[in-house]
Amino acid sequence: MTRTIVEISGTDAEHFLQGLITNDTAHLADGLVYAAILTPQGKYLADFFLVPHGDSILMDVDAELAPGLLQRLTMYKLRADVAIAQTDLQVRRGTGPAPDGALADPRHADMGWRLYGPEAGDDGTDFDAIRVAHCIPQTGIELTPDTFILEAGFERLNGVDFRKGCYVGQEVTARMKHKTELRKGLATVEIDGSAPIGTEITADGKPAGTLYTQSGGRAIAYLRFDRATGPMQAGGATVTYTP
Repeated sequence: MTRTIVEISGTDAEHFLQGLITNDTAHLADGLVYAAILTPQGKYLADFFLVPHGDSILMDVDAELAPGLLQRLTMYKLRADVAIAQTDLQVRRGTGPAPDGALADPRHADMGWRLYGPEAGDDGTDFDAIRVAHCIPQTGIELTPDTFILEAGFERLNGVDFRKGCYVGQEVTARMKHKTELRKGLATVEIDGSAPIGTEITADGKPAGTLYTQSGGRAIAYLRFDRATGPMQAGGATVTYTP
């Protein structure tokens, strides 16, 4: 887990982020906020945690996405009173007793806590097992540039707020929420055997999805739900989805 912590400061910082992200910055009063930035077409660009930090806001993002995200934030800044700077802060995380200053991961209680300071690392928790059990996607694995966040479970993971005002990609996201039934999306499946991440899942020889993180006989998969009605194949493994 390599993360970059960006500090966003200035009198317009919260208002600036409010117009860009999928969640409501008002939730910072309660602790960490999980959110994403989308393309105008509603597709995933980056997910991150926002961290209340005195008069500024920290953004905890996957290190590989940080350069592109910084560039995009700078592009949107225009004349706003906002300063954007990468910090030397690190992230520790765990599921045991939370140290002083730690904040609860808002995606699911079983994901434990995150602590921002001079040290990185975790307490040895098998986070992949927790992610698979609760179908929690990870940057660069289940979350890709083709992802629509509702198909990735962002509503269930407290990553999107439908009562806030407009943000980039909001129209597509709201339409998916209110006007359509999701026919595709991430789900936890049972798996007998194993296959590489990214292996195509087929049902009766027809494409039915893609296999991702696996742990303890279960896996996260992106599925076409209309085809995921019986045993499916992913390489040499058998995959079964039970809604």
